[in-house]
Amino acid sequence: MKMVKTILASSLLALYAASAFADTQTTKYLIFVENGKQAGEQMVQRDDSGLHKVRFIFKDNGRGPELNEEFRLGADGLLTDYKVTGNSTFGAVINESYKRVGDKAEWKSTSEKGSKTVSGSALYIPLNSSFAIGSISISALANSTNKHLQLLPSGTLSQSKIGELEVVNGDKKQTVQLIAQTGIGLSPSFAWATTGDNPRLFAVVIPGYMKAIEEGWQANGDAMANFQKAAESKVLVDWAKKLQHPLSGLTVIRNARIFDSEKAKVGAASDVYVLRGRITAILPAGSPVRGATSEIDAAGRILLPGLFDMHGHVGRWDGGLNIAAGVTSVRDMGNDNAQMQLILDEVNKGDLLGPQVVPTGFLEGESPFSANNGFVIKNLAEAKNAIDWYAQHGYPQLKIYNSFPKEILKDTVAYAHSRGMRVSGHIPVGLRAFEALDAGYDEIQHINQVMLNFLATPKTDTRTLDRFILPSEKTADLDFDSKPVKDFIARLKAKQIAIDPTLATFSFLRQQDGTINEPFATIADHMPPDVRRGFSVGTMKIADDATHKRYEKSYAKMVDFVGRLYKAGVPIVAGTDELAGFTLHSELALLVKAGLTPAQALQVATRNGAIYTRTQNERGSISVGKLADLVLVDGDPTKNIEDVRKVSAVITRGYLIYPSEIHQNMGIKPFVDSKPELKALKPVSASNAIGINEGAMQRYFGTARHD
Repeated sequence: MKMVKTILASSLLALYAASAFADTQTTKYLIFVENGKQAGEQMVQRDDSGLHKVRFIFKDNGRGPELNEEFRLGADGLLTDYKVTGNSTFGAVINESYKRVGDKAEWKSTSEKGSKTVSGSALYIPLNSSFAIGSISISALANSTNKHLQLLPSGTLSQSKIGELEVVNGDKKQTVQLIAQTGIGLSPSFAWATTGDNPRLFAVVIPGYMKAIEEGWQANGDAMANFQKAAESKVLVDWAKKLQHPLSGLTVIRNARIFDSEKAKVGAASDVYVLRGRITAILPAGSPVRGATSEIDAAGRILLPGLFDMHGHVGRWDGGLNIAAGVTSVRDMGNDNAQMQLILDEVNKGDLLGPQVVPTGFLEGESPFSANNGFVIKNLAEAKNAIDWYAQHGYPQLKIYNSFPKEILKDTVAYAHSRGMRVSGHIPVGLRAFEALDAGYDEIQHINQVMLNFLATPKTDTRTLDRFILPSEKTADLDFDSKPVKDFIARLKAKQIAIDPTLATFSFLRQQDGTINEPFATIADHMPPDVRRGFSVGTMKIADDATHKRYEKSYAKMVDFVGRLYKAGVPIVAGTDELAGFTLHSELALLVKAGLTPAQALQVATRNGAIYTRTQNERGSISVGKLADLVLVDGDPTKNIEDVRKVSAVITRGYLIYPSEIHQNMGIKPFVDSKPELKALKPVSASNAIGINEGAMQRYFGTARHD
């Protein structure tokens, strides 16, 4: 659900982009989603007075921003006047302005107001912008002496050239360059620019999602995406080598208090042995150590099984955030299929810092409101073909989306079941949740989709923003003790239908512009200033205080409803659909707010994650023979769920990883002050194994070996 919002937040706000337009009065960019469908455009015009006007629109999955910008540039090529109006992805009103006169800079938006005395050149970064700011920075950085640019309200932007590519438009040719900018957001931002003395934006490529390219040159999109993927891979491999510390030989984690995910309680201190990525023994703490080559002193810390995020849309750059949060497994709930295969291969080879991914096949129907991931189909034959592809690629689950044709839902679900796949998703337009259960659903995504069961009518178009607005307005009036609600809960329990509520994500329904959204309040002071600033940007259009109070009440009741489901015996899983890693911790905090104990919330994020990804034979608990997906935590998250943020070390896929190192690498203030070090132990057996000089062994002693 929030994948589009997250991607646009990281690209439109952190990447931006526009034009310096040397001699061009009008420049047009076309925006395509990954399947080639045009989903938007940007038109930039400059008049003789130097006034730039930008019209930007992007629509995917029934939503997207519409912006109008006007700005002027000073002698240094940076903003002196700027104004943007319009609506955000989910309908929030945008009205932001900036002005600089001399050394005095002032800015104002619906969520903030500020001013600053500035010396020298500086670029203001709007909270919401089109692709009309970034190439200003591209040109400014290209012409600066130290390749750094002061930012407002704060920060510094730097830029490096990655490589060049020749692009073709009929009989026209030109060379464009791939650049990487750092200093905004939590990862580098890549963009394509023209070459020469005053480079400007040529294209923005987000592999696996979208391409925004200057009109006429769109045929070069795939070549640019492939070039960019390879360039990004080099950086990502370096990160992985730097931050993943291989565990060679037998390692013992001493004096750890193990969280028993089956019983939801902490046991006595133990020593846990790890070899080649698996747990080989669990002994009482202080037992004699035999044959271990290294040790980690847990010093009484709690040892959790690796956490599951059951609603991710994984990207190549967010893996570190997951690992740093103790999330060693992510169920991906919809992605570009080729991009997902690339990520799976890279994680498997150890070239990508990230969790193990359990992929879910995304299946959507063709409509003007379609999401454009996975397969977009028109009929049952196409649906079956997509399911076959997913089954052959090892996907254990299918996710059905908003525009899926309701007429073929039951047959589609039955076919997926025949291929051994679980089925979940949003509720297709024209249906309600109970009808999806009739069709064979095993799970429902998002608390709003559950609430719509009681609120939607056959005329409700749940492909539009109504799927967010209606629950925000009407849940406040629902009687959870009424017979229809109780009957529905009983049915969910009887069928053991899992619910993936993503409560932390849906906190945006009640967030008032200018206030920090609750799931990010705890982490805000740890984040880089520009990221923290973004936490205060409202998402929904909330007209007045009365509307805000109503939305607050509706959201509180959604949280309460999840607690009722859990107490009734309905399976709950912990998913995010938001900022990787950090949001899962917030989801667990909201489960506690719903009435679960902290230990029960941890059980949901471990045992339930394994059960509903069908990986319980390998993950979800700390047991001999299972994968060594292990998380050392300071404090006691079984008593205070906020302590789950204090991850001091993670072991997964045979690597030891320190969250503090990841956070420092990304400009985040670490959540723990110390880390349990890996120490070498003296060998207790012969260090030279038989067979090192196999040829001499056979020549002088023969091939027979007798013990």
